[in-house]
Amino acid sequence: MSHPLKADIAIFGAGIAGLWTLARLLQAGYSALLFEKSAIGGIQTIASQGIIHGGTKYALSGSLNKSAQSIADMPEIWRNALAGKGELDLRGTQLLSQHQHLWSSQGMLSRLTGFFASKAMRSKMQQLNRSERPLLFQNPAFKGALYQLNEPVLDICSLIERLAKLCEGHIFKWDERATLTPNSCLIDGFEIKIRQLILAAGKGNQALLQQIGHTQPTMQLRPLHMVMLRGKLPPLHAHALGTSANPRLTITSYPLSDGQHVWNLGGEIAEQGNKRDQASQINAAKEMMADLLPWLDLSNLQWSTYRIERAESQTASGQRPDGCFVDQNGGVITIWPTKLAFAPRVAQEVLEHLKEADIQANASDLTPLLSLERPPLAKPPWEQAERWS
Repeated sequence: MSHPLKADIAIFGAGIAGLWTLARLLQAGYSALLFEKSAIGGIQTIASQGIIHGGTKYALSGSLNKSAQSIADMPEIWRNALAGKGELDLRGTQLLSQHQHLWSSQGMLSRLTGFFASKAMRSKMQQLNRSERPLLFQNPAFKGALYQLNEPVLDICSLIERLAKLCEGHIFKWDERATLTPNSCLIDGFEIKIRQLILAAGKGNQALLQQIGHTQPTMQLRPLHMVMLRGKLPPLHAHALGTSANPRLTITSYPLSDGQHVWNLGGEIAEQGNKRDQASQINAAKEMMADLLPWLDLSNLQWSTYRIERAESQTASGQRPDGCFVDQNGGVITIWPTKLAFAPRVAQEVLEHLKEADIQANASDLTPLLSLERPPLAKPPWEQAERWS
């Protein structure tokens, strides 16, 4: 074995939090590297719906709760980055839609009409008349109201590809035979001394914490059973308002090379479907779609599902945390972003932790590591699906 290499920072996990943080660290001059055991884009990120939330979804109870307030600034940060004017240059990332939509029956909407028209929400959303609506909601059978939300939807695959390009030469595949301590990595004959370890591996953080002998922080999992349908569908990025504070259904869509679209269905259908098998979950989704969009022809479509466990910091109530989680404990920074949109805030908090710990950027030659294997880019769920019905 040669002399140990030195790096300021090693990150584990190539999801959105790890990638954005790595890009910011490299930008700040740190000698940083990232290890990923499977694919760039991880597990949770590639399965996300690509929505850059600005808090509207979390204000459906009729007030701006902590979740809505904590995420309110994120769309502008992301839009600046997508335009090449932000903290990162994300030009080249495909924007699936500049806006999302929120729809409801008149009965469901009546209790929130005044709130939606309030000053607090005016800049976030606007009601559309029939001629301004997407064609799907210009159908005479639609009797509700439709709002446009000023929150973009991104193509996750192109986002991952762009971030990987910004971090080229600093992302490596983690070998399960490799060893890790808070101060060093031993992989494929290389010993790398590090000054800061950052865990951004989602569900994998728990095993990594155990590997280095840490019991804190603790994690909770939120299982989801997502539904996909593909065929001759119109593009749609929208939330169906239900009786609770969460959307009954969240739809995002992705164009396929044959001119068709895949619809990715989340919301209550995914949250309540984690105990259903695939066939039962598809039947439940068909019933919900027939109820919410009865004029939409669901024949000649293919259906599939996938399961995902959202990893989050443990809360006393077991509910989803209001914001992202960045914690420094025993010289190790652990990250759970909670939402895709929080990635810029996560990276900023990491930089602040490094400043407080007086870990300054040092130049270091890591070119010998270029001989290590690189992980591939993750594939979206509809390309990973084994069975469609």
